[in-house]
Amino acid sequence: MLAFTVSFIAAWATVRAAPATKSSPTATVRNGTYVGVYSSTYDQDFFLGMPYAQQPVGNLRFTVPQPLNESWDRTRDAKAYSDICVGYGTDSIWYPQSEACLTINVIRGSSADEHSKLPVGVWIHGGGFYEGSGADERYNMSVIVENSYNIGKPFIAVTLNYRLSAWGFISSSEVWGSGNTNLGLRDQRLALQWVQENIAVFGGDPEKVTIWGESAGAMSVGYHLTAYGGRDDKLFRAAIMESGGSISASPSNYTAFQSRYDTLVSKVNCNNAVDSLQCLREVPFEKLNSVLNGTDGSSEYNFSPVLDGDLVQNWGSIQLNNHEFVKVPIIAGTNTDEGTAFGPTGINTTEQWYDYLTDGGFDFQTPPSVAKEILKLYPDDPSQGIPESLGDKRVPSMGYEWRRTSSFAGDFTMHANRRRQCEAWTETSTPAYCYRFNVHSADVPPTVGATHFEEVAFVFHNIAGQGYHYGKPFAGVPQSYIDLSSMMTSMWASFIHDLDPNSGVVNKSVHWDAYEKNKSVDLFLDANTTSHMEADTWRNEGIDYINSVARAFWR
Repeated sequence: MLAFTVSFIAAWATVRAAPATKSSPTATVRNGTYVGVYSSTYDQDFFLGMPYAQQPVGNLRFTVPQPLNESWDRTRDAKAYSDICVGYGTDSIWYPQSEACLTINVIRGSSADEHSKLPVGVWIHGGGFYEGSGADERYNMSVIVENSYNIGKPFIAVTLNYRLSAWGFISSSEVWGSGNTNLGLRDQRLALQWVQENIAVFGGDPEKVTIWGESAGAMSVGYHLTAYGGRDDKLFRAAIMESGGSISASPSNYTAFQSRYDTLVSKVNCNNAVDSLQCLREVPFEKLNSVLNGTDGSSEYNFSPVLDGDLVQNWGSIQLNNHEFVKVPIIAGTNTDEGTAFGPTGINTTEQWYDYLTDGGFDFQTPPSVAKEILKLYPDDPSQGIPESLGDKRVPSMGYEWRRTSSFAGDFTMHANRRRQCEAWTETSTPAYCYRFNVHSADVPPTVGATHFEEVAFVFHNIAGQGYHYGKPFAGVPQSYIDLSSMMTSMWASFIHDLDPNSGVVNKSVHWDAYEKNKSVDLFLDANTTSHMEADTWRNEGIDYINSVARAFWR
């Protein structure tokens, strides 16, 4: 819980909310009263851009997030999204950015009030930990919230910003020694504490919070499940992980980024400072950002979460094996052709593929014995590669071996991790609802198939393609795609509401069974055939081998 002085609590207690109207909904949080905005389109109230921490500027740059230390008597507007956190990539370029970005947004049905006690879904955006935001229009919560009311499973939605790239994940021995590791994850955790303390005044139940994310957002959820050795701080009662989880494909310890830190320090003339981290705090934003800017996720200045012995105490695979995680129900899934987003390009021979594996192509060196086994399990046979729809064709423009390398990359980065997550949950008799999404959407070319991120539009029922700048997922698709989206958005809302994804689904053509020790099953989600339960044996040989040698990859 956040720490508040007696005088601050007294000041907060004296605040009186202004009379609420349909056009100016109000909510009084611990710090003071906010006035939001009413959406007649959805009959919803939006409370946007509310700080959940002191802004990380000045001496708070590169520092663990600090709780708010102010209160106010007059109402403050919460009618517009704040600037998003500084990021580098196509997810971020559409929105104003700044360091002063640690804000949270609440979306509720207008009938909700402080007596409603509705379940809460907290969305943590993805973007590789270097881009993205809670303001991204692709994550428009209004439609899924509207649908939740329509099916009798209403919930309140929350989105948030957290620090990204070097701003949120700078790492080195100096950073570790100062206790300022994994700042972006700590931002998220402070936001979850804010939810615990304040969501009730919006009509939410702090005891019914589900944390939920995709890609880096799902990895964030996975980190919170294993945080502090699996300590349960009662911040959530359930979790949803879309294409990501507690096992990172390429984890690092806090020393892994030392050379990047040293290069950054040198570029901004802090290499002669007694305290290089403090020197970085004092570098003007424009100068520091100019060094970091222009990245595409592969920059020498890209940082990501690390094993720090504190928030992240051990490799994810080890913590799952030791059952060191918060035992709450989960949804966990992946998309069939994840690997087309992660497979290396330009590899044309088996020899080149072997060299890539053993020379650190995945940010680590695969032991030769393991690399040779991978070559056997993922043979030079395009008909065994991904996407399956391409048959025995190759894609020379991506590399003669691309379908082969992508097949392994998908299993390594996503599918093996998801399967182990579901297995670990059943070992502790904790409910796990697992899925495989198998739809090729209209916004990506056929060569990439049911690739990474494609389920997002279906979950959010984003039929209009809001926020999609490079193609609309539902453009020209048959009705079956929209029907699948309707089912998925209802399943997600039902899980948030009841911890059962089946409870509010109108279309009862399929029942989503939980994963069990003697019945390991996934929900196979498809728009071109009827969705159904399937045994979780897909690509069994390769995936099981990857999980069996997890320590070879230190993950």
